[in-house]
Amino acid sequence: MTLRVVLVDDHRMIRTGVRSELEADLEVVGEAADVPSAIAVVHQQLPDVVLLDVHLPGGQGGGGAEVLRGCADVLDRVRFLALSVSDAAEDVVSVIRAGARGYVTKAIIGADLSDAIRRVAGGDAVFSPRLAGFVLDAFGTAPADVATADDELDRLSAREQEVMRLIARGYTYREVASELFISIKTVETHVSAVLRKLQLSSRHELTRWAAVRRLL
Repeated sequence: MTLRVVLVDDHRMIRTGVRSELEADLEVVGEAADVPSAIAVVHQQLPDVVLLDVHLPGGQGGGGAEVLRGCADVLDRVRFLALSVSDAAEDVVSVIRAGARGYVTKAIIGADLSDAIRRVAGGDAVFSPRLAGFVLDAFGTAPADVATADDELDRLSAREQEVMRLIARGYTYREVASELFISIKTVETHVSAVLRKLQLSSRHELTRWAAVRRLL
């Protein structure tokens, strides 16, 4: 089934460019350029995923976080992925606290953006590399028992541990493959093995597992 997406950005050229990148395999069902119209179109369309800019005009000046608060009643069925030029820690943390499931910068390429949307729709948390650290710091994850963490890590091969850390930090399969000089198919195989060995069901759970153990 084709995923339904709403684009929220105050620059028409950005919305047009993103739409053209996504429409090959995703359905863009609405657009908005400010806070009030974003809240309205999300409630009207109830898309699978909303691509949400962080800085938006209108409303009470809360930008993307204000849109999320205005859509709090549908967050159980609509997933939000922040897409912004900003990589500032305060911007990342503000929208994640408000309910977004991920944050990627506008430096992302079209194929990776489509992949990020699908992952968010599937329940994963998605971040551009290094941005996940802002969230982990802000939410103050506590260190786990070192012996327990070591025992769990012993289940993974050295290569699986490398893949695990990159995936948990928010890297895409393509980025992991480039970083480790392996194929995307090999990355997929390693991720499946990591999830199976650690008895986890998604990348989102893997990020939380790694964060609690201070492995990022």
